[in-house]
Amino acid sequence: MTLLAQVGPAPQGPMDMILGGTPSTQIILIVLAAFSLASWSIMVWKWGQFRKLKRQGVRFLQAIEKTPRLRDAYRTLARLPESPYTSVFRQGLAFFNELRPGALTDEAAHSDGISEAQLQALRLVLEKGQGEERDDIAAGLVWLAVIGTVSPLLGLLGTVIGVMNAFLGITATGSANIGAVAPGVAEALVTTVAGLAVAIPAVMGYNYFVTRLNYFGGELEGFASEFIGTLAKERLL
Repeated sequence: MTLLAQVGPAPQGPMDMILGGTPSTQIILIVLAAFSLASWSIMVWKWGQFRKLKRQGVRFLQAIEKTPRLRDAYRTLARLPESPYTSVFRQGLAFFNELRPGALTDEAAHSDGISEAQLQALRLVLEKGQGEERDDIAAGLVWLAVIGTVSPLLGLLGTVIGVMNAFLGITATGSANIGAVAPGVAEALVTTVAGLAVAIPAVMGYNYFVTRLNYFGGELEGFASEFIGTLAKERLL
């Protein structure tokens, strides 16, 4: 009796190989399916988040460009909805008001500027605000990196296990007929295909969102520099 007669008809398609696969293969495919669902959920979430962030940035810049002085921007800021841009701006203004109370009011009298040490402290406050906002926006991206890295390895693990089982079957039956070996090898390769199918979108999404994140970080850094420059231009430093 040949091996084909013992194991039944050969699978006719990927679904037959999945449903008729070994428990180890099915477990790996279930894990990969969960990874795929998680990665697509994260990508949809981040896409919406960055889209909202872009609208907030445009609204913030439009509002700031209409204000001729920092004192006017201080009042305009109170009417803007909360966003990473307004959050960093508020932190910088709040710290500057602590250094020079009332300096941003129209009734403020001229006084000496802040010291070099205080200016460096202001820069650190702005950098801290930028880092916090960047970390908030980056939430979830690490999981895309993990899924993109681990999924091909899980697929390879399933393939190795499947090939081992195929060779063990050959050893047990003493038959090396291609018709007996091919179904087991094909079933083993299903996990590799599944792993790549999960990893490729996750890696593409990760690289895309990291690029958007770096652009967002550059915007915040540029804004912080402009904030310091505006203080100097209005002789508030």
